[in-house]
Amino acid sequence: MSIRENFEKREEGFMSPFGCPSSKSKGRIRQEDPCPVRTAFQRDRDRIVYSNAFRRLKHKTQVFLSPLGDHYRTRLTHTLEVAEIARTIARAMRLNEDLTEAIALGHDLGHTPFGHGGETALKEIYSPDFSHNEQSLRVVDHLENKGNGLNLSYEVRDGILKHSKGYGKILPFDTPEELAFTVEGQVVRIADIMAYLNHDLDDAIRSGVISRDQIPKECSDIIGLTHSERATTMIKDLIFSSKESDGKLVLKMSDNIYSAMTNLREFLYENVYRSPNVHNEFVKAKKILSELYTYFIDDKILFREELSNMEMIDIYKKKSLGEETYERIVCDFIASITDRYALNLYSKIFLPAPLV
Repeated sequence: MSIRENFEKREEGFMSPFGCPSSKSKGRIRQEDPCPVRTAFQRDRDRIVYSNAFRRLKHKTQVFLSPLGDHYRTRLTHTLEVAEIARTIARAMRLNEDLTEAIALGHDLGHTPFGHGGETALKEIYSPDFSHNEQSLRVVDHLENKGNGLNLSYEVRDGILKHSKGYGKILPFDTPEELAFTVEGQVVRIADIMAYLNHDLDDAIRSGVISRDQIPKECSDIIGLTHSERATTMIKDLIFSSKESDGKLVLKMSDNIYSAMTNLREFLYENVYRSPNVHNEFVKAKKILSELYTYFIDDKILFREELSNMEMIDIYKKKSLGEETYERIVCDFIASITDRYALNLYSKIFLPAPLV
C-alpha cells in the first residue's frame, strides 16, 4: 500500500460523512496516474502554489491601489487569510482540509489588476459577462502551464468557480446552482467574506478612509472590536450553528451574527469601497486598463512581445488557431497582469520618454 493509499484510508477513519474523501474525487478532465505520495487534492494545492498566476497575486490590489505602507493586504495575503480561516473551519468540522485549502488558494487566480475596478473595466470593454471567478477557472483550465492548464480535480474547479458572491447572499440556498457541490467549497465561500470583512476594515482604518468610532456599534457589540475577536466570533458561530438536515450538512450562522456581518458589509461598501478616496483611484485604474486593451486590439506586434514577457506566448499560438477570438486573448492578458506591470506598460506606451 502506497503512502497516498495509507493516507486515504486514514481520511476515511477521521473524516465526517459530510466531507469529501480524496479517494472519492470525481477525477480530472484528463486522466492521470495517481501519485504514490500525495492525494489528488494535495497535488491540486501544490500545482496552484507553484503556478505563475499564484505568484502574481502578490502585486495585485485587494482594496487600496499601490499602497506605500508595508502592512496593507494584497490579493495574495487575502488568499492566505481565506485559506487559514477555511482550514480552521474544515478541521473543526472534520472535512477535507486539503480540498478546502486548494480551493481557497486558487479562488482568486483570475482576479484582475486593480481589484474590482479592473473587473468592472473588463465588463465594460470586453464583455458584461466577465467575472473573476470564471476567469479563475479559465486560468487553471487553459492559461496556466503554457496553455495546458493545471488539470485540477472537479471538486477544486467547482469550488473555485462558485466561491464568488459579489454583493449577493453569502450562502444562497434558494439558488443551489450557485453553491459548490462539496461542503468544503461552501466553506471557502463563507471564509472569503469573513476574511475580507476583517482585513478590509483593518486597512480602511489604517489608511484613514474611516475611523474606528465610525464602525456601527451593533456590529462591534455583537462580533467584536478587534480583528481577532471578529474572526473568532464568526468562525465559532458558523461551526456551532451548522446542522445536519435531510442527510446533508447545512452551513448556517445565528441570526444576530449573520445580521451583524451583513450590516458590516453594507458599511464597508458605502464607506470604503464607494468612498471618494477609493473610488477615484479605481476610475483611474479603469482608464489604464481600457486604453491598454484598445491599444493591443490594434497593435498585434507589440501584443505578441508583451505575451512573451508574461510567458503567455504559447497560449497565443494555441488559441490563435481558431479556438478563441483575438479579443478573448487580449482580455486574458489584461486580466493576468499585475498592478505594477499595468502601470509600467501604460507609461511605456502612452507617456513620452525623456531624452537622455
